[in-house]
Amino acid sequence: MNRFQNPARRRILVVEDEPDIAALVELHLNDNDFDVAVARDGHEGMRLAFARNWDLVILDLRLPGPDGLSICRALRRDQRFVPILILTSKSAELDRVLGLNLGADDYVTKPFSVSELVARVKAIFRRVDSLARENPGGEEVITHGRLRIDPARREVSIGGTGVSLTAREFDLLLHFARHPGRVYSRAQLLDAVWGYGHDGYEHTVNSHINRLRAKIESDPSEPEYVVTVWGVGYKLDSGSSAANAA
Repeated sequence: MNRFQNPARRRILVVEDEPDIAALVELHLNDNDFDVAVARDGHEGMRLAFARNWDLVILDLRLPGPDGLSICRALRRDQRFVPILILTSKSAELDRVLGLNLGADDYVTKPFSVSELVARVKAIFRRVDSLARENPGGEEVITHGRLRIDPARREVSIGGTGVSLTAREFDLLLHFARHPGRVYSRAQLLDAVWGYGHDGYEHTVNSHINRLRAKIESDPSEPEYVVTVWGVGYKLDSGSSAANAA
């Protein structure tokens, strides 16, 4: 189903093969003034994902045809930075981790509350809008020791070597880089980077920190950039020389 009467409304693609879940999600998103298209299997999902510019893709990982991981991988390989929210069962932790590693921005586990799903969708859009306000005309490149972050191009390099980050990893690193030396609790990072601060989701921050360190630190067990402040949270170490350059 494709309905786009109002081009100003956010466009959301839902890829879900369970008819009852798809219909329920579509109904509630429409009630919240989103334009929604539904794909019933992986083949249709892959086709629609590349058929237009979406504001969000909600993606079940277990699908007939190409699975959700394949669609997520294809979108990120094509350098499409559309936010991706994955739906996964509680028992499918490996798939969830793989989805986040491939560039998914968030996840909801089945069975889920539709009100929680809608809240997550709105949180993603608040974060997108916040980033647009923070960088309306192009932000200067941020350097921190050997670390270089280009917000406009969404590129990161260490000592001149490019580093491939997921959208959420980049947002997390950029948030730290904008406030070097400031300590953030997990709840504060959820609010600032994910757009919500629900209890019980602090492990999401931990897993993203670990993956970010694995990509930017020479020795993740002895981090140089994103360091732990025990009992409090994390910060970007201000001990390295930091400066803004054009």
